Order: sequence, then C-alpha cells, then structure tokens
Amino acid sequence: MIKFDVITIFPKIFDSYIGESLIARAIKKKLIKIKAHNLRKWTTNNHQTVDGRPFGGGLGMVMMVEPIYKAVKFIKLKVKSKKSKVIFFTPRGEVFNQKMASKLAKLDQIIFICGRYEGVDERVAENIADIKLSIGEYDLMGGELPAMVVMETVSRLIPGVIGKEELLKERVTKNGGFIEYAQYTRPEVFIPKGDKKKWKVPEVLLSGNHKNIEEWKKAHGKEIL
Repeated sequence: MIKFDVITIFPKIFDSYIGESLIARAIKKKLIKIKAHNLRKWTTNNHQTVDGRPFGGGLGMVMMVEPIYKAVKFIKLKVKSKKSKVIFFTPRGEVFNQKMASKLAKLDQIIFICGRYEGVDERVAENIADIKLSIGEYDLMGGELPAMVVMETVSRLIPGVIGKEELLKERVTKNGGFIEYAQYTRPEVFIPKGDKKKWKVPEVLLSGNHKNIEEWKKAHGKEIL
C-alpha cells in the first residue's frame, strides 16, 4: 500500500475526490491511503497564521517555512519508511511525466506540499522537498490540483486499482511509459442526426484477427513517457 499525505490549508478540497470512483474503491481495498492534513495545525498563534509579507517587498503573501517543516517532520514519523519522498509543487519544478509516475509508484509514502497565496518560502524547496515538481508550464492558485493529478497517475499503476492486473501489463512499457491508442465501442456505425456521413469503426477491429488488431494498435498507438 502507498500512503499519500497532503499538506494544505484547504483539506476539504479533497473530500469529494477521495470519496468517488476508482480512488474510493482503491482506498476501501487498502491499495492506497490518502490523508489531507490542515497546515494550520502546526501554527504557533491564535490566528493560525501560515503566511507573511515577503522580505524585499512585493505583492501578496508568502507561506512560512516553520509550519511546513513541523508538518513534514510529524507526518514522516507516522510511516517511518526510507521509501518516502516529499514533493513540492512549483512552476519552476521538473515537469511531471509517466516515467516519473512509474518511479513514484514504488514508494511507500509520498508527502505533497501544496502552496497557496503568492508563493512559498524558498527554504522549503531548498531544504525540505526531495522533488520540485510542476504538472505543466502554467500557474495555478495552489498545489491541490497538481496533488490530485499525481495521486491519480501513480495510483492507476498500482495492481488492482483500475481492474485486473492484466489490463495494466498490457499498457505499461518496460521503460516506465504507457501505451495509449484509439479505442471504439458499439455501435459499429453511427450516423449523427441530420448528417449523411457514416462514422465507422475501423474494419480491422471487427475482423477477429488478433494479429492484425495488435499490429493496428501498434501503428495507431503512442507511448506516453
């Protein structure tokens, strides 16, 4: 089982995510575990302050290093595994891909640090995070959506999460990539209302010739790295 620990100031964002579909089933089957931690638990004043004005001036507020440090230290003690990584989301981080997901799926614990406001004290990236990660070259309001993206990508690589283990073996490549190809289902012919053009399923997929079907998949597939 892999444990995902999310450090955030908005833990309720994850309530519906972990309570639906395949993620909820995977949790019930004890294939994965997800815990959203409210960062404000590790603050030191009555206002539960997690941010401050940036040194050197600038717009917006910056999340403090101390509460994040305390949260990570506490969460790590709960698992006590060497196969644990801390991921900090930042637009300046390495862009997440399928190969990285395959490596992360071998861990026992992943701790996500989800920033908000104008940013996070850089000492978090320098001294606490094992991996600085981005899910794309754009800016978001916080790290909660990236955390969900990484959790889902990693979770579906764990045998049993998306169904039979054979389904996973069919699509995952030896170098950690993932094969994605076009797929079709019934009806064999679809005619949109008011349109004379027929939308047909490729004949090879209806042929029953498994060798030709596999060759078609290879020709029309793409390895996601």
